[in-house]
Amino acid sequence: MDIQVFDKTFIPFISEQQIQTRLKEIAEQILRDMNGEVPVFIGVLNGSFMVISDLVKHYKGECELSFVKMASYIGTQSTNQVNQLLGLDIDVSDRRVILVEDIVDTGNTLVALKKLFDQQQPKELRICTLCLKPDAYKKDIPLNYVAFEIENKFIVGYGMDYNKRGRNIPEIYQIKE
Repeated sequence: MDIQVFDKTFIPFISEQQIQTRLKEIAEQILRDMNGEVPVFIGVLNGSFMVISDLVKHYKGECELSFVKMASYIGTQSTNQVNQLLGLDIDVSDRRVILVEDIVDTGNTLVALKKLFDQQQPKELRICTLCLKPDAYKKDIPLNYVAFEIENKFIVGYGMDYNKRGRNIPEIYQIKE
């Protein structure tokens, strides 16, 4: 069933069940990759709040959790300018960090985050994203955990918004063209 958010119509794209299945698989893979170490999951606000919440629920090992807040979107368009709104409140030096994103498209936010984390000197920085737009991503920062590769179309729901609305939708919808 289509939904309306402001002036845009969106169509069903990724179900809540598909999201949960992939997040459980990724949590299990991260647990294996951590090899007994306690990772620090860092969610990139606002979009990743649902992703990181469900990801750590599926994670069966010990972990720590924190957030950073970056902004680069106005409406449906990337501004190509990334601003840090909330910085790290946890020491990640010599720690294994899992950076959790809702979506990676241009990669501009990742470049800014990598600079931020490089200054903190973590033991390892791994990137986890719910959605990747491979046609839009042209950076050379490796993505370690990708739940879904999607077309370069605007999506909403499961933490992702359109003009601050739609974050609370439990599944993902794609813009109807």
